[in-house]
Formats: sequence, C-alpha cells, structure tokens
Amino acid sequence: MMPRVWFPALTAAMLAGCSSTPPPAKKEAAAAPVYYKVDPATAGSVEGKVTFTGKIPPHKKVDMSEDPQCSSLHKTPVFDDSIAAARDGSLANVFVYVKQGLEGKKFGPPAQPVTIDQKGCWFTPRVLGIQTGQTLDVTNSDPVTHNIHPRPHLNREWNQSQDAGTEPLVRRFMAPEVMIRVKCNIHGWMHAWIGVVNNPYFAVTGADGKFDLSNLPPGNYTIEAWQEELGTQQQQVTVAPQGKSEIAFTFQKESN
Repeated sequence: MMPRVWFPALTAAMLAGCSSTPPPAKKEAAAAPVYYKVDPATAGSVEGKVTFTGKIPPHKKVDMSEDPQCSSLHKTPVFDDSIAAARDGSLANVFVYVKQGLEGKKFGPPAQPVTIDQKGCWFTPRVLGIQTGQTLDVTNSDPVTHNIHPRPHLNREWNQSQDAGTEPLVRRFMAPEVMIRVKCNIHGWMHAWIGVVNNPYFAVTGADGKFDLSNLPPGNYTIEAWQEELGTQQQQVTVAPQGKSEIAFTFQKESN
C-alpha cells in the first residue's frame, strides 16, 4: 500500500500545476523622444532691432536703505531699468521669440544651463530666456541671504531662500510661459522676468537693441517682442532657404 503522505504531495503538485499563472509581462521601455533636426544647408535667420520712440521716462532711484548691507554694496545710486532705452532709442531687455510657425517640431533642451545671479541685491540679468526642460542655475554672489520666488501661471511655483556662499539652486520649467515674474521676498525692489519657450529661437536684446534668431528652418513665422512696461508686438515673417529676414519693433510709452 502506498504511504498516505504521497497523496497530499501529489495533490499539491497537481493544484500548483493547474493554478500556476504566467509571469507578468515585462514593461516595454519608453521610447526615446524624437527631436527635430534642422538642416544646416537650408537654415535661415531673422535679425532685427528694437527701439523706443518718444521721451524716455526718467529712471527711478532704487531705495535699498532698509538693508544697510545691500546699500553698502553700491558706491553710486542704483536706478530702476524697467525701460532700458539708450539715447539713440536702442531698447534693451526685450524678449523676442518665435511664437508660431514651429508646430509639430520638438526640440531637445540644451545641455548648457541658464544662470540668474543675485548680485548687488539685484537680479542679473533682469530678463532672461530659457527652453522647456533646460536647467536654470540660481546663484547668490552677495554676502547676504536672498530669496527667489517665481510666480508662474502654467508652471510649478516655488519659493526658495539662498544663503551667501551656498551651492546654486537647480530648477527647470516644463511648460512654455511668457513671461514669469520673479521677485525676492526679502528685498522688495528685486524683480526679474523669465521667458520659457519650447524651442531654441529666442533672444533678449542688449544695449544696442539688436536680436538674432539664427538656424531657423525655412517657413512662415510669427515673431513676438515683449517688454515689461510697454507690452507686446507681433510681426509675420517668411524665412526662405538660407535666407535672412530683417524686422524692426518700435515701442513707445502711452501718455496718461
């Protein structure tokens, strides 16, 4: 007679064979994003200048007296540069970018980070551009504690203090947004603006008011220029293969 112990073992084996389930299927790895590659043989550019016309508003003196450490960093008065126009009308700190015309094209974020510094109790630069997914390094070159507080509507809001001598803060913006206002909760006179776009075609005008959007694929585009006090303007432009298109924006301050 077969020992009884055989039956439980046999039964367990049979049940295990009947109830076994196949191993879960392995998840497929996410496909790598496909980024658009510009053909250098046909790429063109849009160049231009932004000017201010009319009487240049007087610059207001920035009062830093509430923080003696900030005041001690400046031997001469600091003036607000919300309208940074030169005597010849050249307008700096204007954000110029391709607003329309690149639909369906996805561009990879640059490896090089963009930096905003807190120096002299002032944000430098006042206006900057960055691509979605690109790294933003926030540095503090001052001997005092600062705070950076972007106020986006489409991206995640964050608010971070930064002591003197600390490592840069590293942040990213994942959604296009023009523009994001930046403030310092410690020093109320500190302001900056960040333009976030999903393509590499943007620029901030310098003291000469000029901008250059190069390596553009041929096509029809809407170019927008933004100025923090004077609003926005748009122009339509066609870029031919290997062509260079030139446009100009002129701003003026409306009288009250």
